[in-house]
Amino acid sequence: MKRVTLLITIALMTARAHAQAEPVNYVSVLTKFKQFYNNNQVDSIFSMFSPEMKAALPLSNFKPTTEQLKAQYGNLLKTEFIKYGESLAVYKATFKNSIFLLNVSLNPQNKLTGLLLGPYQESAVAKPAVDPSITESPVLLKTFSGQISGTLAMPNNTSGKVPVVLIVGDAGPTDRDGNNEKSGLTANIYKLLAEELGKNGIASLRYDKRNVGQSVSSTKESQLRIDDYSDDAGSLINMLNDDQRFSKIIVFGHGEGALVSMIAIIDRPAKGYIAAESASEQGDKVLMDQMKSKPKYQQDEFKAILDSLKKGKTTDKVDPSLYFIARPAIQNFLMSVCRLVPTRGMKAMKIPALIIQGTTDLNVAVDNAEKLKKAKSDAQMLIIKGMNHILKDAPADEDKNIDTYTNPDLPLSAGLVPGMVDFINKVK
Repeated sequence: MKRVTLLITIALMTARAHAQAEPVNYVSVLTKFKQFYNNNQVDSIFSMFSPEMKAALPLSNFKPTTEQLKAQYGNLLKTEFIKYGESLAVYKATFKNSIFLLNVSLNPQNKLTGLLLGPYQESAVAKPAVDPSITESPVLLKTFSGQISGTLAMPNNTSGKVPVVLIVGDAGPTDRDGNNEKSGLTANIYKLLAEELGKNGIASLRYDKRNVGQSVSSTKESQLRIDDYSDDAGSLINMLNDDQRFSKIIVFGHGEGALVSMIAIIDRPAKGYIAAESASEQGDKVLMDQMKSKPKYQQDEFKAILDSLKKGKTTDKVDPSLYFIARPAIQNFLMSVCRLVPTRGMKAMKIPALIIQGTTDLNVAVDNAEKLKKAKSDAQMLIIKGMNHILKDAPADEDKNIDTYTNPDLPLSAGLVPGMVDFINKVK
């Protein structure tokens, strides 16, 4: 049997792909394709074809090709978005027995006009050089569901025990350097933070979240809860506590990572807590605020989904336009987030805390920091003028603000690290 590398290709697949966010209609189509393919429903996949596609590749030809592909490479385990442009989306497709590059093209009616499998190779982009003031080494933590992979950055200009900061990343598939392929974030924010802390004699550990980068887990997306992320962070805290190189552990949580960290430090040996760009309100209110710019019908449907989640019920039928925020696979995670109130966690916190907030954050307004500070009166608060959500200087203009998200060479906001270092050095 010849090795199958090409599934479907027609002339419409020649469009170039540029770096843009993954369209929600492609998310819906890929979800259906994966379901039909893994359940051997070739006829259902064929029904997703455009008329031109059906004419170019009749079912009598498509079916045996697909069956051969399935027999040779097994189920399609996951697809990871790489880039999109001019009606063409590119994915990393992981099958049971191999990995391919998957190109998908849709017409305005969301019917498939092209589907191409080709060889997959990791990008040959050179890794950024390590700052000479630190020494980096890999860290691997075995967990009940898999393993967490990270990078430990040790300062070179100190002797004896040093403080260590555990960096807990923001929402979505965020990697150890603070980048997120799905959202197009390539700013290297946690890598830059590790380097700046190292220059000040402070070690750090940053890591890939579950099922991101080199961290793997048997936990499926539909099974994930925020407690899973906090368990991972908590296990890393315990690991750092057992390491005799460190004098104290400070947990730094960014965005959603601040909420994850807040749970992780409970009954664990962290000496200080830093919340950067953290929401203060309960999850459902934060999510509804994110929907304010959307059409009313979307807001109403999303509110109905949230109301069901509050009652412990998920919603299976979701408009594809809401998949980015409420697709069925992430609703259990949303349910776990919506039950938490950050101000209550802050009020109950027994260790020193630093609240950091930028004035040009498009996602989290300054009053969130003020509410967190009010909940814990002895917490320190650092408001940094002109800093945005990814901890870099940016104007309030939305387009120019977002431009910083793809600039790894732009330094962190000047007031960030000095404020953190001052807090860390004072923590006993």
